[in-house]
Amino acid sequence: MSTATSQDFFKVIKERHSVRKYDPSVKISREEMTEILADASLAPSSSNLQPWRFLIIDDQELKEKLHPIAFNQEHVLTSSAVIAVLGDMKWYEQGEKIYTMAQEAGLMTAEVKERFVNNALNLYSGLSEEMKSSIVDVDSGLISMQLMLSARARGYDTVPMGGYNKQQFVEAFGIPAQYRSVMLIAIGKAAEPARATNRLPLNDMVSWNSFDL
Repeated sequence: MSTATSQDFFKVIKERHSVRKYDPSVKISREEMTEILADASLAPSSSNLQPWRFLIIDDQELKEKLHPIAFNQEHVLTSSAVIAVLGDMKWYEQGEKIYTMAQEAGLMTAEVKERFVNNALNLYSGLSEEMKSSIVDVDSGLISMQLMLSARARGYDTVPMGGYNKQQFVEAFGIPAQYRSVMLIAIGKAAEPARATNRLPLNDMVSWNSFDL
C-alpha cells in the first residue's frame, strides 16, 4: 500500500478533482484496483443489499471500442482503466446470501436473518421500475464517490462520466438486461493538474429547520 493511502482525509477530499488528462503510461495493477474496490464496497446501501456491480475495462482495444460510445472523450483512451458502474435491478434477491453471511459472522441471529430476507423481498420486489431505479442509482452513487476518494488517497485521479450512450454500451459489452448502466469512471494518473472549480456559498445551499432558499 502506498504512503499516499494514509493521507489526511480532509486533504483527500479537498484535492479530489475531476481529471480529464491522464498519463497513458501509468497502469494500475489489478491488485491495487481490487484494493480500491474493496474500500469502495464499504459504502452504505439500502438494507445493506449492495446493488452495485462493476465492469473494469483496462484492455486498450476495449477502451478503443468504448471511445465512440463515450462520445470520443479522450480520457477513455488515456486513463489506466474505465470502471463501468452497474446496478442490479434484482438486488433484493441477494438478501439470502448477504444476510446468511452476516449470520455466519455473528452479526445477526437466524431469526433476524429470516426476517431481513423476507422484508427485503416484500419491500423491494413490488416497487415500480422508477422506484427501483432510484434506489439503485442512489446506492451506486454512494459507492462511486467512495471509490473516487479511495483512488485519490492512493495518488490516482478520476472523472465520473454520465456522457455516454448507455444503450450502445450495454449492447456492445453484453450487459444483461437485469443490470442498469449508471455511470462510467475513468481512473489513472493525471498528466496535468485538474482545472480548478468553485462551489456555491453554503448559504445558497443550506436551510435550517425550514426550507427558505
